[in-house]
Amino acid sequence: MDLRWTGKSLSDLARLYEFLVPVNKSAAARVIQALAQAPAILLTNPRIGEQLFQFEPREVRRILIRQYEIRYEIQGEVIYVLRLWHSREDR
Repeated sequence: MDLRWTGKSLSDLARLYEFLVPVNKSAAARVIQALAQAPAILLTNPRIGEQLFQFEPREVRRILIRQYEIRYEIQGEVIYVLRLWHSREDR
């Protein structure tokens, strides 16, 4: 399996960092680091996340890391990290 981040997911990481950094710079760095490393578990367990059937026939799933949701899609041997956000955000 191969893990790839979409442009939108990378923008989400940057947005979350910019939101958190004024409050606590070191905490912001820790959160972003944890979120960036979390999808690595998908390489060995790609279907660990809850499937989101509203996206069928695509295989879109989500995992929760702390209070953050990461959505990803499995396409053959590639896992695409699609989006991520805090669970309290209005999405």
